[in-house]
Order: sequence, then C-alpha cells, then structure tokens
Amino acid sequence: MKLLALDTSSQGCSAALIHDDQMTSRAETAPRGHTRLLMPMIRELLNQSGLMPSDLDALAFACGPGSFTGLRIATGVVQGLAYGLERPVVPISSLQAVALEAIERFGMQDGDGVAVAFDARMGEVYWACYETQGQKPVALTSEIVCPPAQLELPDTQRNWFGAGNGWTLQADFPEQVVSAMKAADPELFPGADRVAQLAVDVFRQTGGVPAAQAQPVYIRDEVAWKKLPGR
Repeated sequence: MKLLALDTSSQGCSAALIHDDQMTSRAETAPRGHTRLLMPMIRELLNQSGLMPSDLDALAFACGPGSFTGLRIATGVVQGLAYGLERPVVPISSLQAVALEAIERFGMQDGDGVAVAFDARMGEVYWACYETQGQKPVALTSEIVCPPAQLELPDTQRNWFGAGNGWTLQADFPEQVVSAMKAADPELFPGADRVAQLAVDVFRQTGGVPAAQAQPVYIRDEVAWKKLPGR
C-alpha cells in the first residue's frame, strides 16, 4: 500500500508516507507556515521513496476539529490531489490521532481510556474519549465542543489519561474529570504519522471516500468574526 497523509489541524505541519509497510514523515511546528511547508514536504517524501503521485493508492488527512484555517489548507490540498489522481481519501479525526499518540506516550494497555481535549478558543474545548483496543483508540463518546466546566467522562472505572493542549485549561475542568486521570500531557498534538497509521486500517475496511466527501469537521460552525466586538 502507498498512502500519503497530511495534517495541518494544529500548530504542527506534517506529511507522512506509507510505502510497503514502511513510514517516512516530515514535520515542523510552524503555526503560520502550513501553506509554505506542506507541498515541499509532500514532494520530498515522494522523491525520497522514488514515487510519482500517480503511484499512490490513497490519501488521508486530519479532518478536524482544530484550527479552521489549518483544516481548510489540508482539505484543499488533499481534495486537489484526489481529484487530479482519481484516488480515494480517508478523513481521520484530529482528536483520534492524538489519542493514538497518547497510547504510545503513556504505554497504555487494552481497556485504558484517553480523554483528548483541544483548546477551541472562545472559552470552549473540543473533547472526545477513547478506549484502547489492540493499541488503537476506539471512540467511547462523540466529539463535542463545550465549556471546560461541562466536560464529562463516560465512566471512571478504568485507568484514564489526558492528552491535547486543552489540558492547559484543566483548572477549569470538573474535579471528577481531573482526579480520574493517571497522567495528562498537554504537549501532544496531531501528526501525519498517526493519521497515516489510523488511515491504513480505515482504508482497508471502507476503501475511503471520493474527493468531494473529504470535508473538514469543525464541530463548531462559527466563523471568527462573530467574536469580534461590534460584529
């Protein structure tokens, strides 16, 4: 399988290529550099592997939630490639990608839970909870956006770990959520390597979606100007 994955959903910009079960990736933390960095990363990965874009079997991207601007960049690039190459796309949740990172970071075991929180600004967080199964995150809840004080865990009868930059706001989380955590790492953010790992399984199960269905997931469909005074 030859799969190219992209992520620009947060402060990181990254691309990853799976070629015959081997992964190579490029990543850089550059909140305002996604447009400048992404295409050179893609070209470098393909050149290094001796591949042409037409050799790819599928494309994947972190579809959100996350930075509205970043999501639009990755969506535009992946749709353009998918239309031109007539290849399917595998959208992957940014929250799930961080959950996968947390499983390795904390050495989680089957049955352990990971609560992923992203800072959504405007006094809210993006939130979802996952269970570890076979070293992969399986959703226990739907993805939501809400004020930190309204966060809930689906249960407290397991080992819980927190991940994502939303955990910098844990002083505003309910005490029962914070006290349930064995550990939390607010430095974990999405990466194309984790997107690629998750996308391989999804592609094998579903075959992906057409380019037109590769859409960003905002959860909160509000545009930035609504929070400006006088608007």
